Amino acid sequence: MKAFSYLRAGSVDEARQAAASSAAMLLAGGTTLLDLAKCGVAEPETVVDISHLAGLDAISFTDQGVTIGALAKMSRVADDANIKAQFPAISQALSLAASAQIRNMATIGGNLLQRTRCPYFRDPATFSACNKRAPGSGCTAIGGVTRNHAVLGTSDACIATNPGDLAVALVAFDAVVHLGTREVAIDDFFLLPGTTPEREHAIEPGEMITAITVPASAAARRSIYLKVRDRQSYEFAAASAAVGLELEADGRTIRDIRVALGGVATKPWRARAVENALKGQRLNAATVKRASQLAVQGAVYHGGNHYKIALAPRVVERAILTMGEMA
Repeated sequence: MKAFSYLRAGSVDEARQAAASSAAMLLAGGTTLLDLAKCGVAEPETVVDISHLAGLDAISFTDQGVTIGALAKMSRVADDANIKAQFPAISQALSLAASAQIRNMATIGGNLLQRTRCPYFRDPATFSACNKRAPGSGCTAIGGVTRNHAVLGTSDACIATNPGDLAVALVAFDAVVHLGTREVAIDDFFLLPGTTPEREHAIEPGEMITAITVPASAAARRSIYLKVRDRQSYEFAAASAAVGLELEADGRTIRDIRVALGGVATKPWRARAVENALKGQRLNAATVKRASQLAVQGAVYHGGNHYKIALAPRVVERAILTMGEMA
């Protein structure tokens, strides 16, 4: 690990000023930064400690929704009784992420900024070519081992999968990211790789996440996060879906539906084609199965990740039908 200097920020403004330098990185829970530093991907000259800043770990509810401070721990948010009641998919996504030890340390803001688990990105000693780590150097993953790589939102420069669970639920329910001086819709906060895969988030130098707001909705109250993975704990998603469902008074016609995918795309993926195909439709197995196929519209596989094109619609279908049975 490269040596660095340490700055304990006295305020949010001081932290922002320090973070304006490209050689500085913020330290909150530390689970992402230390991980990246140990594998030689992150080499900050200055680590700016924000873990102690007062007021950034609050969870507050209004009739309009919930605001979660950036420094709130993953486990605390997952276990919050009001989050479980009003945003069950968010609670489930957090509970299914990482290990219990990490959830007790990692923060909500840091979770949104976690980097890809692409092995080519995280092993600079073996793989020098990675456009996300070294822009213009190439993508070793393309043509390599790709079982866990993305099939949606890819480009010729990068096929790395976004590893988030929480972010998938937040994208489904139109969360807003607070950056101190401005707010960004979360679907816009995560960037597609295009020709600049090194830039993953719409956060500028000198900005930091201070909170996340999730609007209240009937779909959010009746929601689920379904995650399929190779083992039942401490594993990233092969495919996941956050689904929220609101039915008309007849109990069978879909008034509102939210669908987002994880584990299959370069960013948390809102499946609007599925939503549009189901709104106003009667909830039945055949209709849901047909609409769920639209979840992978435009998908492109590279070698070993082809199974995700078949898997993702099945995860979406199961999540929607599960919510329908609960209605």
